[in-house]
Amino acid sequence: MTRKTYTEVHLSNSKSNSKYRVNNLSEYDPSLKHRGSLTFWLSPEVIEQWVNQQKTRPRGASNSYSNVAIELMVSVSSLFGLAGRQTEGFVESIFSLMELDLPVPDHSTVSRLIRKLNITIPVIPKAEGTHERSRFYESQSIW
Repeated sequence: MTRKTYTEVHLSNSKSNSKYRVNNLSEYDPSLKHRGSLTFWLSPEVIEQWVNQQKTRPRGASNSYSNVAIELMVSVSSLFGLAGRQTEGFVESIFSLMELDLPVPDHSTVSRLIRKLNITIPVIPKAEGTHERSRFYESQSIW
């Protein structure tokens, strides 16, 4: 193995360390801010179908929440890598920001109804991160 001199190392590194200059800062700065923005959109159909209106069982209490509500809770949980209670708080805060007066199912109700709906929750390793989760959901036609 040959030993490089200081000038060889300095010259080889100087090519890779070339500086990138932003010439259009007035456009670049807002685009960086936009990368961090979060848009959460619910269709009017989801809002209308959130609470279960039909009686699903002949005896006992019917489910208070529709399948759409449970599927949304599971999707949010999986997409952002949140636990049940965290998902509950996240959806409550989203509804608060959207000024929607809809009840949010608690974590135990969601876990109970997941089994009844036979929803398969995709297992995405945490090492892959949120970017991989969002790519997974983009490839699926969930909404």
